[in-house]
Amino acid sequence: MQAIHAQKSSPKEQDLESLYLSVRNYTEEICAPLEIEDYIPQPSVDVSPPKWNIAHTTWFFEEMILKQFAAGYQEFDPNFGFLFNSYYNSLGNRTARNNRGDLSRPTVKEVYQYRKYVDEKMCEFLRQNLSEEVRELIVLGLHHEQQHQELLITDLKFTLSCNPLFPVYKAENIICEKGETQTASKDKYISVKAGIYEIGFQGTGFHFDNELGRHKVYLHDFEISSQLITNAEFLEFIEDGGYENFRFWHAEGWDWVDQNEIKNPLHWHYKSGEWFHFTLGGLRKLNPETPVCHVSFYEAAAFAEWKGVRLPTEFEWEAASDKFGWGLRWEWTASAYLPYPNFTKPPGAVGEYNGKFMVNQMVLRGASVATSPGHSRKTYRNFFHPPLRWQFTGIRLAK
Repeated sequence: MQAIHAQKSSPKEQDLESLYLSVRNYTEEICAPLEIEDYIPQPSVDVSPPKWNIAHTTWFFEEMILKQFAAGYQEFDPNFGFLFNSYYNSLGNRTARNNRGDLSRPTVKEVYQYRKYVDEKMCEFLRQNLSEEVRELIVLGLHHEQQHQELLITDLKFTLSCNPLFPVYKAENIICEKGETQTASKDKYISVKAGIYEIGFQGTGFHFDNELGRHKVYLHDFEISSQLITNAEFLEFIEDGGYENFRFWHAEGWDWVDQNEIKNPLHWHYKSGEWFHFTLGGLRKLNPETPVCHVSFYEAAAFAEWKGVRLPTEFEWEAASDKFGWGLRWEWTASAYLPYPNFTKPPGAVGEYNGKFMVNQMVLRGASVATSPGHSRKTYRNFFHPPLRWQFTGIRLAK
């Protein structure tokens, strides 16, 4: 998850309520195809159950907005502050991350009652004359919820993938990896001239604090691929023994391959002489033209090494981002997740959400088919640990 930095120009009061309801309703639309049994399982520490995600996003508005600024507000349940806090140490103790799936109670019904209660109180609050500070904090909460909307989708896909029946979430949906083939490009690589480029967010509008402060970097001449690596291209790597040759891998990556017996991207299955992959539409034949998905940084770097090229840095990616299409996959870069010059943590609990995670993680750029509409921009910095691949991650090359 990203740190959150409120935008300098918040929506007007009369627009904020409709924006709030729009974002909140979309979360429930994502959950509409679920059965009650789908809301609770947590097969990995890296994923959270749907019930926890929809409760945590509600917790944000109750804890950060209503309890702080709404006069006379009565909290829904005093236990929920503990149950649905995520990483905010300054706000007290919380449920252990790996125990979120153990919460059979409160029930799903009660969690939805919690959402309804907080939404009603928030709508009442939004009709008041709010300060700019409070409006910015509400917008912050909405972008936070959009992050959890993406997590809802990706976490659910991983959870369903652990079921040997390969259940269907939704038969017809872009997130099922249908309609994701790329437009053919005559120029496989785009040339970018050496020079000084400005990196980071500038202007008005919402942005996360890790996109600040804008600074200059010098880039040498480089080329960056106009398209993402496809399943067919990655299959060549597999068939050429890419997972058996240590020469392509970082030492940590090779240990990860060896210890976990990794032989292909997450969700790929070889059956009766054919490759399939699990999607939210169930198990389907692998589409060779679809961008490869669910690969770790280790796999992305090894593939680049096998091709005799490399991954772009996040600065190269941003400098070139107006020259290619992106948004199908979160794209691994060769850049460690570090602060920009003059980075400062926001005051209060919000300051916990970013700076303390700037260690042992790699930057991803762009967006994915699971990203909520309007939630990304070319300066957006996502970040994950190198072995993680449950997100919709892919590969773009540079040289």
